[in-house]
Amino acid sequence: MAFRSFSNKFKIRDLGSVIVGEFTRSRKPIKDASTSMPLVAVSESNWFKTASWLRHYHDGRPRGPLWRGKKLIGKEALFVIIGLKRFKDDEDKLHKFIKTHVLRLLKMDMISVLTELERQEQVSLALMMFKVMQKQDWYKPDAYLYKDLIISLARSKKMDEVLQIWESMRKENLFPDSQTYTEVIRGFLNYGSPADAMNIYEDMKNSPDPPEELPFRILLKGLLPHPLLRNKVKQDFEEIFPDSSIYDPPQEIFGAR
Repeated sequence: MAFRSFSNKFKIRDLGSVIVGEFTRSRKPIKDASTSMPLVAVSESNWFKTASWLRHYHDGRPRGPLWRGKKLIGKEALFVIIGLKRFKDDEDKLHKFIKTHVLRLLKMDMISVLTELERQEQVSLALMMFKVMQKQDWYKPDAYLYKDLIISLARSKKMDEVLQIWESMRKENLFPDSQTYTEVIRGFLNYGSPADAMNIYEDMKNSPDPPEELPFRILLKGLLPHPLLRNKVKQDFEEIFPDSSIYDPPQEIFGAR
């Protein structure tokens, strides 16, 4: 046992002397420039070996755009999102949470909360958050805030809420873009309300932006069971887009136009 302990101490001491010797030799100045290249190559080779070993290590955190996206949302905003989802079924606790935490958020944090709720399809909470933002001193009418909220509501088939927000947007003298018109028209057609879809269509014709084909085509397809309404839209389409064609189904299937 004593011999083994002595042998181990000798090996450790011998290894330490080798390391110190290598370190001191690497610190000596190089007088010959021709001999510097191999030393640099060896050093870079050792460095790449170390780097390649480190690449195999992963600490469990997300990488890439997901991690950067999470960092864009502040801690206060994340706390509010969790709290709103937690108390959404309890009206009293929800209003109390809004007063104590939501109203304390800064402008960008409120916008982050609204955007994240829309992304998670928490459309009722997103609508409530938008109404809170409208009461803030810094609020200014923004077509893009309306757009994201309206599209989220339409895709969730909350068409009554879409009408409320649409009226609010028009009172603020804002016009949506073609994508918003398309989603809302499609939503009302799927909801079984062609009259509301036609109201949105009339509003689209009064928009200062030039119309696009897609909302027309969505409306023409959805109005196949309503030939009189479809014929009116078709006439407008042919006047605005004279070089485009429209597929008409056989009259015996959908009746006379």
